[in-house]
Amino acid sequence: MAKYNITERKEKEAAYRSLVSPKLMDEMKEKILNIIVMEKKYKDKKYSAKKLAEDLGTNTRYISAVVNVKFHMNYTSFVNKFRIEEAMTILVDKRYQDLKMEEVSDMVGFSNRQSFYASFYKIQRMTPREYRLKYINSSPTSSRQKKSAKTGGEAK
Repeated sequence: MAKYNITERKEKEAAYRSLVSPKLMDEMKEKILNIIVMEKKYKDKKYSAKKLAEDLGTNTRYISAVVNVKFHMNYTSFVNKFRIEEAMTILVDKRYQDLKMEEVSDMVGFSNRQSFYASFYKIQRMTPREYRLKYINSSPTSSRQKKSAKTGGEAK
């Protein structure tokens, strides 16, 4: 009967995470951040954990282990976090106020509007539309534009 102990099985399922040394995890964490964030691969709808693993010369299990241990989420949630952060910036920027949600979703790397809405709501606890309506008048971009209009200069 002990063979079917759920606690043992959970430990066994996560065992591969301990196969990656802490030093290697830190190095991979930096490389993952560089590729996903600095190179903005999160915007690429087709950039999968498999492709990231190929680019880093490793396998998806190591990618999964590093993302789980270092960022406390799975790969999809990790990538979507950066997509949503960029979407939040776009949604409150007056220059993009005429964009439809599908266009914003596409700009930040989501394959469809439903995934965008689900991820956005999971992180922000409101829809992208609600977020835009709530914050568009308080964004730094709109403040610069207001100051610029008063002084007759251009907003940057």
